[in-house]
Amino acid sequence: MRNPQIDYAAVFHALPGMVALLTPELLYADANDDFLRLVGRTREQLLGRYIFDVFPENPNDPAAAGMGETKASMLRVAETGERETMALLRYDIEDSERPGRWVEHYWSPVNAAVLDRNGDVTLIVHRVEEITDLVRARGGDRRDRVLEAELYTRSRELQEVNERLRRAHAREREVALALQAAMLPAPTPVGHHRAAVRYRPAVGALNVCGDWYDLVDLDGDRIAVAVGDVVGHGLEAACAMGQLRSALSAAARVADGPAQALEALGLYARHVPGAESTTVVKVYVDWESHTLTYSSAGHPPPALLHPDGSVTFLDRATDPPLGARPEHMARPQARTAFTEGATLVLYSDGLIERRDEDIDAGLARLARSLVRHRRTGPEAMADALLADLLPPTGSTDDTALVILRL
Repeated sequence: MRNPQIDYAAVFHALPGMVALLTPELLYADANDDFLRLVGRTREQLLGRYIFDVFPENPNDPAAAGMGETKASMLRVAETGERETMALLRYDIEDSERPGRWVEHYWSPVNAAVLDRNGDVTLIVHRVEEITDLVRARGGDRRDRVLEAELYTRSRELQEVNERLRRAHAREREVALALQAAMLPAPTPVGHHRAAVRYRPAVGALNVCGDWYDLVDLDGDRIAVAVGDVVGHGLEAACAMGQLRSALSAAARVADGPAQALEALGLYARHVPGAESTTVVKVYVDWESHTLTYSSAGHPPPALLHPDGSVTFLDRATDPPLGARPEHMARPQARTAFTEGATLVLYSDGLIERRDEDIDAGLARLARSLVRHRRTGPEAMADALLADLLPPTGSTDDTALVILRL
């Protein structure tokens, strides 16, 4: 099928509703058929002429202000390139066939810029919604009719503002996710051990980019694993996340254990905007001694799936989130043994928490899923857990997940 050859000039003239094109000097460049019909002018009477020479203010109405407001709006658009929705205007038009007779009109205009490749304004699109009939049809006092029409216009403006906010949020979400992806480490082998990592952003709006994971090789046959969750969302959360993840990764290489690493991170977090109340769990895995040493700053407990199918939650070293205490205090640390073939699972709260249920229900759901998929490898298990535990329509919170075969 061939691509249709579109006559854009014909499309413009056939557009429903009143639309005119003006130069940045406010001279008419073109107008569509509905515009010409509703203002009672021919195209020849408009083209090349200054808009307010064609449509001057009604001299019989000392309170008339439509011309001044329209001119100010168009000049702002010509200068800034930003679209502008105007409030309801009463703009009387002189009857072209009966000079001296002015016809009352109520218009709701929108002015938008057409930019060239350099970003300069080349044309102004002047779209007018004619609502005179709506005002007249309501009857009653003229002031009441005008106020009702004004409410109608304001509702349109609110819709446009909401749409602009939606687009701005979508753009910020894209930037935040790109920043998140750049900051999180790519999945790489951890020594000779198998690990899987996942990050799933929240659906909708901006509740994304506060979660992170980290895996660090240590001396000997040891690694440090962490998952954290910054309170907040969007670019601020992504920036705070990046700083905290890097700081904890560095601290893990010099600290004696996870508690000391979190203590250092807590002191650092006091100077990072948006880092208050961050939760994080840190686990040191030692294959020589077959032990897990862990500490948690307000984070959901890691799960340890044993080869016999039982599940233990590592919850014996839990402390408040970062920055929650007014004074610095040592953090708790616990140790537990593991059997070769066990699986360690770290995650953020988006995987288990639901607003309408207790966290214990989410932990039990995770345990059941782990038992069900205990014979799969880390990669397949990661996908299975996300499929089992996240809502089909997506979670309202982002989710980080690390699975390590011990």
